[in-house]
Amino acid sequence: MLYKKVVRPILFRFDPESVHHFVMKWLRVALGLSFVRAIVKRWCCVHTSSLEQTMWGLEFDNPVGLAAGFDKNAEHFNELASLGFGYVEIGTVTGEGQVGNERPRMFRLPEDRGLLNRMGFNNHGSSVVAARLAKKRIEPLLGVNIGKTKVVPLDEAPADYEKSFRRLFDFARYFVVNVSSPNTPGLRELQNKEPLTELLAHLQRINAEMAAQKSVARRPILLKIAPDITDGQLDDILEVIDACDIDGIIATNTTIERDDLHTPGQDELGPGGVSGRPVRQRSVELIRRIYTLTEGRLPIIGVGGIFTAEDALETIRAGASLVQVWTGFIYEGPSAIRRINRGLERACKENGWANIREAVGVDAHPKAIPEVAQ
Repeated sequence: MLYKKVVRPILFRFDPESVHHFVMKWLRVALGLSFVRAIVKRWCCVHTSSLEQTMWGLEFDNPVGLAAGFDKNAEHFNELASLGFGYVEIGTVTGEGQVGNERPRMFRLPEDRGLLNRMGFNNHGSSVVAARLAKKRIEPLLGVNIGKTKVVPLDEAPADYEKSFRRLFDFARYFVVNVSSPNTPGLRELQNKEPLTELLAHLQRINAEMAAQKSVARRPILLKIAPDITDGQLDDILEVIDACDIDGIIATNTTIERDDLHTPGQDELGPGGVSGRPVRQRSVELIRRIYTLTEGRLPIIGVGGIFTAEDALETIRAGASLVQVWTGFIYEGPSAIRRINRGLERACKENGWANIREAVGVDAHPKAIPEVAQ
């Protein structure tokens, strides 16, 4: 309540991106010492067997993760993890560093409980991020989200993604291939069947090669998709995922649709992707459809408008095994993760589930495949 009543109103008076950098610097100072993080973790982290899962050979303490975009350059993941996240995803990291789009490039949509951003994959580049990770003790289960450098032509995208994959292989517990951001020109064309097959098959070859060289297991590769795809596009994507032996899917990225927004002046903000509540329904519909079409065989990480335990549970019941937050973290504050996990723990007890896995897909109906809203 303190965050919503006092802290958030103050923070929301300032530019969102500037506030983000300020808060991250404060977080690094406040939680920079390992013993301080240990104290915070003791209160924030929920330890219960009902939320623990093993997926892709990885052990998740709870199903709630931090989505990519919050810690683009792998500078704050240990501090963020202490707030109760079961895993943290860094990035999006590109082959080469880039400044992204011109500021201002992030805007709040308070009437819609959302954000609009056109950041443009601003990051230090995979070489710098890899060097930074090599110097740190990595505490959380760390995912790495990789994307295309803006100046790289689409036909050279596989080689560009390969740079990040090779450089970050030793640090990533899993990789996410981001082809769905609306803020890099042409990027979403990589969701089309032919270029997507080429990209994912190429990364899987590199994955097998590096795993063999290092005598380790191959890294799980997940694909992050847009909420704005058609049913036909989704069918093609799932076919490619199956053909390329991709390990999972993240649904969804931000949406370019703005028909139902209510925040005054949002039409004047310019282009960008919308996150938070406005994308929630489309995300849940897409997750339910993916789960149904794949008969639950393809692991799904659900992201989009998750603010509460009820939101997380709805996403899990639609078919997601894990969930991620981003915009909800901004609106609900640092204690949100603990509240979500406590709520999921209660849901397990109330429904007689020994583990949250038993809730995955219970609202999906194989005999009546839902259509995604177009």
